[in-house]
Amino acid sequence: MEKHDLVHELPEYKDQIHALKMSHPHFRKLFDEYHELDHQILRIKTGIEIATDEALKEMKTHLLYLKDELYAIVKA
Repeated sequence: MEKHDLVHELPEYKDQIHALKMSHPHFRKLFDEYHELDHQILRIKTGIEIATDEALKEMKTHLLYLKDELYAIVKA
């Protein structure tokens, strides 16, 4: 199973992501939520946790939303 942590998804922005985590509280909140959700999805995919297909789909949709929000902040 593949993790989709933000630094691996956007490696060209690694330094900028780190700086934003330290200086931008809203970015940090979204970043933490993104990584927590990514970890939960990975646990479901590996069978450690159980979820319905619909719940997993909603989690993945929310993960993409968070990624888009984070990317928008990085690009701003």
